Amino acid sequence: MKIACQITITYPSEKQVKKLLQSLEVDDESYVQTQQKNNQLKVSISANTLSSLIHSLDDYLACLSIAEKIVNKD
Repeated sequence: MKIACQITITYPSEKQVKKLLQSLEVDDESYVQTQQKNNQLKVSISANTLSSLIHSLDDYLACLSIAEKIVNKD
């Protein structure tokens, strides 16, 4: 069984999303897909179990938080 989660986050500018995407997609594995649509970051995460999905989501959001802090310093 596959479990999936989709997240859409809207940011003030397309430039900010592009920088975040460039920072995050380096760590994307087969279970995480990220894309930009205008000023939105769209994330799809999938896993075989609910606990794996929660772990992957937690890890991704932690990385996103760090990337946001770095990008917002510019």
